[in-house]
Amino acid sequence: MTVPASVPWPPAAIRTARLALRASEARDRAAFVELFASPEVGTYAGGARPREELDRAVPEVPGRRPGLFVVALDGAMIGMITLLDRRAADRPGHVRPEGGEAELGYLFLPEAWGNGYAAEACAAALDWVAHALPGEPVVLCTQIANDRSMRLAAKLGFTEVERFEEYGAEQWFGVWPPGTPCG
Repeated sequence: MTVPASVPWPPAAIRTARLALRASEARDRAAFVELFASPEVGTYAGGARPREELDRAVPEVPGRRPGLFVVALDGAMIGMITLLDRRAADRPGHVRPEGGEAELGYLFLPEAWGNGYAAEACAAALDWVAHALPGEPVVLCTQIANDRSMRLAAKLGFTEVERFEEYGAEQWFGVWPPGTPCG
């Protein structure tokens, strides 16, 4: 996706009470490999990838692209958020007839789960997009079976638009309208 010229990328780090959302750096490489090799993380995200494959494929500075935030706790990466990817028009789930909505995605290392980090980081990212792209709806799609993700969507203020079958599982599709308070 091309980020509009009005949106500088990467933005300055976004700080919350406990976290920093920032651009990827070389020191994050090992955490990216761990994230994508984790069977727990891959449960609802297409499965874990082989570590050897990742060791070869992940660049020195991974995740260097518009819309990808590294989520860091005390300087160390604990997860990532993608926010400016556009939902492809040929996939199910849209709030605009032509598609292309900004889609929120997130992955966190299992040791970070259960501490509220995902909610804190996603709320900060949504607040950022509300200011960077006023009026832009943000969509989220998750498997119904992913209880944690379903709870997070509700906590962030996403409202259900529809449900459909994709990737061999029932999906929940929701929208976060601008101006929705997070958290």
